[in-house]
Amino acid sequence: ASLGRRGRRGLRVGTLTTVQWAALNALLAAATGSSKNNGYDEIQQILNADDYLRDHGGGQDYGRENFYVAFLGTPSDSGTWELQFGGHHLAVANTYAGGVLAGATPSFRGIEPFTAFEYNGVSNQPQQLAHRAFAALLGSFGDDQLAAARLRGKYRDILLGPGKDGSFPLTPVGVRGSELREDQRTLLLAAIGTYVGSIDDNNAARILAGYERELDSTYVGYSGSTSLSRPRDYIRIDGPSVWIEFSMRSGIIFSDPHPHAVWRDKITDYGGIAP
Repeated sequence: ASLGRRGRRGLRVGTLTTVQWAALNALLAAATGSSKNNGYDEIQQILNADDYLRDHGGGQDYGRENFYVAFLGTPSDSGTWELQFGGHHLAVANTYAGGVLAGATPSFRGIEPFTAFEYNGVSNQPQQLAHRAFAALLGSFGDDQLAAARLRGKYRDILLGPGKDGSFPLTPVGVRGSELREDQRTLLLAAIGTYVGSIDDNNAARILAGYERELDSTYVGYSGSTSLSRPRDYIRIDGPSVWIEFSMRSGIIFSDPHPHAVWRDKITDYGGIAP
């Protein structure tokens, strides 16, 4: 796959015909989750958001035409290959080996505007599902738990964004899953599920079940306010396998803050193969 604009890999989708766009959408629908405001629906909303930015002051640097699709390796039921799709505020990287999903990360999501917006008659609110899940989790913590979960640093953005492969902190910090009440563990798993649900439903259920088995050794840490509504508000989930970050940043096109988020897996990033 060739390198395109801003170093993105693959074919710029602005060059696709209507028939090719339909084929790409069918592929994305098969590879991602089916629930509302997640998976395929979330991808379509993120594409709408980038069109919205283009049409409201962002200019030609924005818009779905600037997204890219790439196949690393040859798609098959026997070999190893990866589907990449992404652009501004989106990265899908599904790796398959022997016809089975071997890794669904790194998976990046962002959104501006963060508030719900209308575009072409459709109401859009990607990442609101995740935000509500994180806010509910922090809202359930008592004072002692909040003190244990508070991180020392301030966070302008996610730590494990592009170019930061494998740079996980060596020691987890925050409040440990084994120290949470059962209702709080349910909220924690629900927050994880808002990212795992970005992939196809059967694989999402399989991966989420694995993360649930590791919940006792999974930590929650945050910085800033518990509302996760202001710039530099930040929360992360750090488990034996799962790594999720949600970071609020200042607005770029609009004045309101907006989130960046990433889901990584310490074992199966890029299918467990070094990128």
